[in-house]
Amino acid sequence: MKAVLDHVGIAVRSLDESLAFFRDALGLEVEPAQDVPAQRVRAQFISTGSASLELLESSAPGSPIGAFLEKRGPGLHHITLRVEDIRAALQQLKDRRVRLIDEAPRPGAEGALVAFIHPSSAHGVLVELKQVVSVIPPPPKPRVIQLGDIQLTLLCDGFFHLDGGAMFGVIPKPMWEKKAVPDDRNRIRMAMRPVLVDNGSRKMLIDAGCGDKMTSPKQAEIYGFERDFNLTHSLAAAGVAPESIDVVLASHLHFDHAGGFTSLDASGVARPRFPRAQYVVRRGEWDEAHLVNERTKATYFPENFQPLADSRVLQLVDEDATIMPGVRVQRTGGHTMHHQMALIESCGKTAVFAADLLPTAAHLPEVWVMGYDLFPIDTLNFKRAFLREAVEREYLILFEHDPDVAAGYIRRRADGKRYVEPVA
Repeated sequence: MKAVLDHVGIAVRSLDESLAFFRDALGLEVEPAQDVPAQRVRAQFISTGSASLELLESSAPGSPIGAFLEKRGPGLHHITLRVEDIRAALQQLKDRRVRLIDEAPRPGAEGALVAFIHPSSAHGVLVELKQVVSVIPPPPKPRVIQLGDIQLTLLCDGFFHLDGGAMFGVIPKPMWEKKAVPDDRNRIRMAMRPVLVDNGSRKMLIDAGCGDKMTSPKQAEIYGFERDFNLTHSLAAAGVAPESIDVVLASHLHFDHAGGFTSLDASGVARPRFPRAQYVVRRGEWDEAHLVNERTKATYFPENFQPLADSRVLQLVDEDATIMPGVRVQRTGGHTMHHQMALIESCGKTAVFAADLLPTAAHLPEVWVMGYDLFPIDTLNFKRAFLREAVEREYLILFEHDPDVAAGYIRRRADGKRYVEPVA
């Protein structure tokens, strides 16, 4: 790994006030300030030759820079080393058991990819790695599937990592690791795949990924988010503006499904992300999300859904119902008491957004049930009947979390074993 000093980061309470010294007193050349929403910071670079100074001002309450200033006051925050291949550099550090804050790169200032090394592995210094991306590749074009008269667009809010043992419950690791290879922390890579449903008159978004509010170092370390391309990019690549979405439907309210329902405004307040949309949530799930316990508090975060009620864009449904022409919901239970799937029907064809009933194509066997499920026997019972129906009626299954297979048909071999025939 070849690394050179790129810049030194300095936390300041006010960019404007700091320029009285760096620009006016020292006469240094100052670049225009820029916002970095993913880190809730305003950054301003000052050229000093081969390396730069980066002045950092908090742009929203609760930001890492704000916490640093509150605890330590203005001063040196980090040093940044520029590398040619940030992913290879991170892998090399992981192989040497260096503690990382970011196990995957994320967007930084100047359009670069960045990742932080924990100070405990760098003698008390916060070290940032940076890869300059001269030309940012366009986001992958979302796959579009025509289901009768309804158009399905398979979107993506990036990837994250969850413990493989928890994802496969009682199934021994020697069995599940053949389907999902774990990293050195026993985590497997998971996609977040919302789906856009267009019936010609209305557009519905089903789930919305984790969103951009989970930015703490602890969350980044636990989940290893990969969101270089996220739902914002995916919608743009599909030619869909947030303002054009009429309905947002929740399978349930866990953070990896409902985090993208809201976003932070300039003052750091969470507000509904899709300004014209009505958000549809099952009433039982809404109630459960407000009655968290030791088991559920790490998955339900009020900032993801409470602003919907506060802004009066929330619609609660009590039973299985048609949400818009061609789309109905059915309670599955299991994962949560009121977890639901969406059935999309047109011209005799059916697609099923199965959410966490079938999080990946590897979860086809009935007993391959997540340890995260609060009611695993309910999952098992519903899944057993649903899988028979899915094969017989040739449902197109939309896999929300599979990193490789976004959609496919469940087929049965001559020996009775099921498999997925991918279409996307």
